[in-house]
Amino acid sequence: MKTLLILRHAKSDWDNAQLSDHDRPLNKRGLREAPLMGDLLRAQGLAPDLILSSTAVRARQTAELVSEGCGYANEIIFSRDLYLAEPEGYLEAIHLMAGDEETVMVVGHNPGMEELVSGLTKESVTMTTANLAQVALPIEHWRELHEKTKGKLIQLWRPKEI
Repeated sequence: MKTLLILRHAKSDWDNAQLSDHDRPLNKRGLREAPLMGDLLRAQGLAPDLILSSTAVRARQTAELVSEGCGYANEIIFSRDLYLAEPEGYLEAIHLMAGDEETVMVVGHNPGMEELVSGLTKESVTMTTANLAQVALPIEHWRELHEKTKGKLIQLWRPKEI
């Protein structure tokens, strides 16, 4: 059994119209909520063994703040391929980068995050900013993960409900 943590980036800042979508940082709320999700992971005993993240500034900041909060000690792997990726992109990244880790976290964007959770669990979910889904997967090795894997949604956390 493996655990996949699916985290949508925290709330981003739209104040600077000159910035590209990829370069938008977190706003004040995002900077507050991302560490909260890291603290939650630590409290739940769910600190990931591997974190994969989009290279977008808001996703990068979210991954870094969450990793600090949960006590993640490894390097975060950032991939441009995860910027606005579809579920298949996240699955491919996991195949390429995950090894023996028990718990992997991906940090990215909608609609890919919602579609990934829904595709793996067959449950319709809404992933607003900084929402975190815990999905249990009936696999022994990450290379076994594919779009038809039937996982179970264990928990969906929203910052405002914590």
